[in-house]
Amino acid sequence: MPVITEHLSIAARGIRVFLNLEAGITRVAEGSGLQGQQRQAAQSGKSAQGRPQPAGGQVSRSSAKDVGGVVNPENIIWIFGSGRSGSTWLSSMMGDISGQTLWGEPWVGTLFGNFYYEQGEGRRNNPQFILGSHKESWIGSIRTFVLNAAAATFPNLNKDDYLVIKEPNGSVGAPLLMEAFPESRMILLVRDPRDVVASSLDARSEGGWNFERNKDRRQRDGKQPPKKGSVSFAEGRARRYLRGMGNAKMAHDAHDGPKTLVRYEELRADTLGTMRRIYSTLGVTVNEEELARVVEEHSWENIPQEEKGDGKFYRKASPGSWREDLTPEQADMVEKVTAPLLKELYPEKA
Repeated sequence: MPVITEHLSIAARGIRVFLNLEAGITRVAEGSGLQGQQRQAAQSGKSAQGRPQPAGGQVSRSSAKDVGGVVNPENIIWIFGSGRSGSTWLSSMMGDISGQTLWGEPWVGTLFGNFYYEQGEGRRNNPQFILGSHKESWIGSIRTFVLNAAAATFPNLNKDDYLVIKEPNGSVGAPLLMEAFPESRMILLVRDPRDVVASSLDARSEGGWNFERNKDRRQRDGKQPPKKGSVSFAEGRARRYLRGMGNAKMAHDAHDGPKTLVRYEELRADTLGTMRRIYSTLGVTVNEEELARVVEEHSWENIPQEEKGDGKFYRKASPGSWREDLTPEQADMVEKVTAPLLKELYPEKA
């Protein structure tokens, strides 16, 4: 219950911020995408190019209509899945390709996903609820929100450039985002949940990189780091995986635009071949020599030795190492919780 309460509190604060912004950005849900913004800009006699935000953090309606005009929704590539699944590695390679810009974890999926999906089916179907059954009235606002934020974040993005959005920790909101962007491209990056939990446990245990990064907050909140053999921690992370990856898989299955499912294990075994397949499936042309160079530069072997190992962000990159890292009880718990996805994504291992 404390975790759910915390999520709801964060989501509620986030949605209030969004609604306040939305009130100052636009009141048009229909046609709120790229073409709609260009039409509004043309009618007002203003440029469709982004401008710096006015002093004091206030966004006027006129300036809001100007941002977002350079971001082509067809050239957005979303990466969904789960944390500790290789998304940093994959997105870093993609971000180093000419004509591709990386947006690293805007957390927009968390903003809307937590608020929307924590409400339960009853409230989501209630027309009185702000994000209720009248989805057609607000899904375009999510689109506008993302496009305006993208244009403000990347004012020099050209209309032909690709924007790679790494959003594994916002995967709970993937169905909403892909419904708002039906023409965008999507990568579903999956990894064995047992390896994901093992990596997360190592990061959050005392001495791990995530523990050190959040030490002050942990001390302030009086929280203890997880023990290496903690079954309750394994269960909690497994449920987080099931929720995020489950929603990402749902979004992938429903998406009619260019999409591809990528296993971390395949990416690790044949990085260049898998990257070729990703771009081919998504319909994105890349220079073969540049792709090979980027893959080599980001290879595990080229990461400095002192940056790799237990407790480090770059830990093992060894699929199946959960057998060494998890206790039998932890592994059993992860398999039990994630059984539906494990069977579907890794039928040979289930």
